[in-house]
Amino acid sequence: MELRGIGLAGCGRMGAGMLQALIAAGFDAGGFDVRPRHQFGPLAEHIETDPRAFAGNLRTLLSVVRDRAQTEEVLFGAQNFTSIAPKLERIIICSTLSPAYVRALQSRVPKGITLIDAPMSGAEIGARERRLSFMLGGDAADLDALMPIFQAMGTSFHRMGGFGSGMAAKVLNNLLAASNTVMTRLVLEWARAGNLNPNRLLDLIAASSGQNWFASGFNEIEFSRDGFGPDNTIGILEKDVLAALDDAPEGADTRLPRLLVEMIGTLAPIDWDIRSGAKPTNGTDPL
Repeated sequence: MELRGIGLAGCGRMGAGMLQALIAAGFDAGGFDVRPRHQFGPLAEHIETDPRAFAGNLRTLLSVVRDRAQTEEVLFGAQNFTSIAPKLERIIICSTLSPAYVRALQSRVPKGITLIDAPMSGAEIGARERRLSFMLGGDAADLDALMPIFQAMGTSFHRMGGFGSGMAAKVLNNLLAASNTVMTRLVLEWARAGNLNPNRLLDLIAASSGQNWFASGFNEIEFSRDGFGPDNTIGILEKDVLAALDDAPEGADTRLPRLLVEMIGTLAPIDWDIRSGAKPTNGTDPL
C-alpha cells in the first residue's frame, strides 16, 4: 500500500503534534482545521481551511476531532469528506468516541472505504514527543500496511481485534484514567488540608501501591491543575466516561462511572503551590 495523500482533520492539542510527527517522518501529510491558519504558527503552511482543497488528493483521513458531533461534521456534515474526497481509501478514527457509535459507522461510510479505529493515549506531551500509545482495531492486513503511520507518531501499539475493538479498549482504559485523575486530585487536597507536602506525597505515590499515570506524571501533564471546563481536557475526561457508559454491557453496574461523571464536573483549578501546599506569597520556593 502506498501511503500518499494523508490528511489529518482536527489540528488541536493532539492533532497538531501528530501532524508534525508525520511531516517529520517524511509523509505526504497535511492538516485540516476550521480555525484560521495564523493560529498554527510554523505549522500553518501545512494547514488547509477549505474542505474541498483538503479533499482533492486525500487518500487516508485521520480524524482527530474532539467528539461525536465534530466527527459527524468531518465525515458527513459541513466537511463531508466521505462524499467530497474522490480518492479517499481509508478513514482512521483517532478521537475517543462511543464504541457503539464507531461500530455503526460501518453501515454509513461508503463501501470501498476501509475503516480503522486507532484512539491514542499519552496526552499532548506524548503527541509532541512522538510517543503515543495506540489501541488499534481493524483488519490485520490493513493494520500491517498502516503501521508506518502509527510508528511515526507513537511507541506503543496494541492490536485489540476487529474494527471497534480499539475504541472499546480505549474507553475502558479512560475509565481508569478518569478515576485516577479524580482521586489523585482529591488526595492532594486532603494532603494540603492535613499539612502534608503534596509534592512529597506524589513522590511516595510513585513508589508505592497508589501509583498511577496521572500522579506519576502530575508535574508534566498539561491539564493536571485544571478545573472542569466543557472545552478543556478535564471536560474531555467527562466525555470519555460517558462514551464508556454508552457502550456498557446490558445489566452492568454503572454506579461508579456515573458518580465519576458528577465528580469530574466539580473539579476546581489548583491555585496553590503544589510544592508546599500553600499559596505562594512572594514568588520564592518555600522548600
